[in-house]
Parts: sequence; C-alpha cells; structure tokens
Amino acid sequence: MAEGDAYLRILYSFPHPLGSPGIGTTAWHQVDELARAGHRVHVVTTRLHRPAPSGTSVRTVLPALPGRAVGRLLRPDRAMALNDAASAAAIRLAPSSYDVVHTWPAGALFTIRAATRHGIAAVRELPNTHTEDAYRSARDEAEAVGVRMGNESSHAFRRSRLAREMLEYAEAAALLAPSDVVARSFLDRGFDPRRLLRHRYGFDPRRFRLEDALRRRPGTPGALKALFVGRAEPRKGLHLALRAWHASQASAHGTFTICGAFAPGYREALGELLDHPSVRVLGFVPDPAQFYADHDVLLLPSLEEGSALVTYEASAMGCVPLVSDAAGAPCVDGVDAFVHPVRDWQMLRKQLDQLAGDAVLLATMRAACIGGRDRLTWAEGAALTAAAYRKARSLRYAPARKDEAR
Repeated sequence: MAEGDAYLRILYSFPHPLGSPGIGTTAWHQVDELARAGHRVHVVTTRLHRPAPSGTSVRTVLPALPGRAVGRLLRPDRAMALNDAASAAAIRLAPSSYDVVHTWPAGALFTIRAATRHGIAAVRELPNTHTEDAYRSARDEAEAVGVRMGNESSHAFRRSRLAREMLEYAEAAALLAPSDVVARSFLDRGFDPRRLLRHRYGFDPRRFRLEDALRRRPGTPGALKALFVGRAEPRKGLHLALRAWHASQASAHGTFTICGAFAPGYREALGELLDHPSVRVLGFVPDPAQFYADHDVLLLPSLEEGSALVTYEASAMGCVPLVSDAAGAPCVDGVDAFVHPVRDWQMLRKQLDQLAGDAVLLATMRAACIGGRDRLTWAEGAALTAAAYRKARSLRYAPARKDEAR
C-alpha cells in the first residue's frame, strides 16, 4: 500500500482479553471504529471477552483447556508473552500484509522487533503515564492513605515488567499518547517529541445516548448530585473527593454516589469519610449511563491516569467533570469542566460550592458538555489514531537516545 493511501492494513496486538473492562474496552472500540472507517484490521489477542468487531479478523492465542491448565495458561505474564510471540510470528509469516502494527504494554517487545526488521512502523499505546512515574504515584498515595498495594494491582511495582516496558518505549517507531499529561511524562524524560504522537479515546454514543442526556430535568436548587465512577483505589483519589465533599456546603443538601469496587484495604482506610448520610456506596455498576445522566458532576481527583474513559462518558451525558490535572480529561477548564491541581482538594471543595450555589453556571457547563460530545466519540478518536499511524510510517526509525531508555 502506498504511503498516502486512504485505508491501512493494521496488525493490532492486544495481550489481554479484547473487550474486557478497562483497557480491554478501549482496545475493542479502537478496533471497531478503525474497521468501520474501512481499515483492514487483524487482531491478535489472548481471547475474546465480547464478540469481535464486525469486519475484522481475529486470532485468539489461548485455547480452551480444562481445569488447572487454564489457570496456568491465563497467568497474565504468560498470556502476554504468548500473545507477543504470536503477533511477531504473524509479521514474519506475512510482512507484506501490514502497513502498521499497534501494540500494548508488556506484551509488545518481540512484535516491535519483528515489525522493525521488516520495515513496518510499530506504535506502542500509552494507556498511562510513563510506567516508572505511574508506579511511583500509586505507591506514594497508597502509603499516604495507609493501604498496602497487593500484587493484583496493575500499578504494583514489578521490576521485570518495568525493564521490558522501557525497551518497548525505546524500540517502537512511535508512542501513542492519549493526553497531554501522558506526553509530558515522556517529554520530561528526554524522549524525542517527534515520536510522541497524540490521539484520543472516546465514548460510545450507542450506549451513552443523547436523548437520555437531554431527558433529565433540573434538580432542586442547591442540592448538587455528585458522582464517582471507577475502581475505588488510592490512585483514583476517592479519599480526596470525599474530603472535598465533606468540607463543601454541597454536602448539606446534596448527595455523593460512589460506583466502583474497592481495592483491598481501601474501604477500611476511608473509615468515617464514607459514614455520612449524603454519601451512597453502590459498588461496581456495569452500566453507568443513567447514573451520569441523573447526576450533576463527576468527581475524579486522580493522582495518575492516561485519559480516564469516565470523563468522556460523563461529559457526553452532561455530567460536568470536576477533575485533577492528572486525569487526562478531554475538557476545557471553566467551560465544560473544572480542573484542579493534583491533590488540591481544597480547590475541588471551592468548585463544588461554586456549582452548588450557581444553577445558571451549572446549566451552562452542562450544556457545553452535551454540545461538545460529538468530538469525543470513539469514531473521532479512531480518526486521530489512524492519522498517528500515518505519521509513524513517515518517521525514519532510529535507535533511541540513551536517556530515552533509562
């Protein structure tokens, strides 16, 4: 395929179940919208958590096996290694079949190397800030809150994984950053800005429907309805949101609803912060669309993110994001969101009070969210991803500088 052709042939290597919660959902929607746009997408993944997007070809690496064999094979590190090997083999078997290779963390190194040997641009997704920064942020906040991070946490420090990801960073032709905060974490380490390509995630308008966002009637003046959606863990800053909520006048007449499963020990660490008549704890909610539509603001004072999907979803439903500057939210401060410096829960408190006391401002920001939803769809995100692929193909690959591989 020529350099300027409209449609690309993509090998999409995803070393986790495609369509699973979290990054599995991100990957599924990227693949789906790329295929809808006419690109030819071949996916290599460990297994399917939901049916494959229409118009794609898929190879699942993990077979169906009984008993303990499944558990052994499904160990994350082993599954990622198998997926990496299978993706690299697909490139070696038919290198002329692909224009670009899209890879994900810790299961990409052999795939990147195979692509590079055959002159194919390999891009590496950056779903979080630089892994060393992400590890440190999660560890520091867990220690500050008094929670011990278990090995099940995706942000628990793993020396071997960090070393592998550092090589992936260095050897990929380009790195895909979904937010400025992610890009900055690499630029601050001396990475070549030409290799850091911006794209964006999104929301599904078929699930988060405009008619549902518009159906909501204004609530009682001064009775602000706040919402938290996501895994309840120190890194997400729920303890900061609760401090701001309790200190705010909004807590006197409003409600704060928490939708998310708690990390081990975190609920106990929050203690009395959860014990207030205005706070509702619902646990994991599989479909939060109506919760967004029924609430005024989303609270997400994250310590570390890539680009939190809940901020796209909430904004699309008219639930105004009140987020930290580490959340990677696709918003404009003071227009369709309020942004506060990371850990500054006092500013978050002031923002809560401001919206609780100004119904006109809240309605204006809500309208700005809904009015801008079309730019936040997965289709728009996939168009930016495809543009990044083309930029990656135009780069002349060169080994990373020493400071990039540190």
